[in-house]
Amino acid sequence: MSYLNVSPMISALRTSPEQFAVNRGTLQHIPSHHSFLFDSQGRMTIAASCGCSTLAVEREQEIELVKAFRQWNEEYWRPRQINEEFTSHFAPPPLAIRVLLRLTDRFRLALLRMGQKKHHHEEAMIPAE
Repeated sequence: MSYLNVSPMISALRTSPEQFAVNRGTLQHIPSHHSFLFDSQGRMTIAASCGCSTLAVEREQEIELVKAFRQWNEEYWRPRQINEEFTSHFAPPPLAIRVLLRLTDRFRLALLRMGQKKHHHEEAMIPAE
């Protein structure tokens, strides 16, 4: 029986992790549009529009691929997601909020200046002893 040789994918997971992404629980190889579903029993299913999904993967290579995927997920994908989420916490507010904050700040400063002018004016009116 002929098997699909997945060693190029195993190598790509290790050397070019940016070529892959997880979408709705499925590993996607972005350049080829191939999808890989890994189940909890350590099995993998390939979905591809070409003939790549017609051959079975030899069990030994499948085990190695599952290990490479888990390593990729732990060392590349999960940290990337965490960093993206962390970065989003510090993103600038939307334009409308920034404009309102700027206007509010200007209004606050104008009120403070008005209070200072009144205060200076009152000081000038107090006779010296």
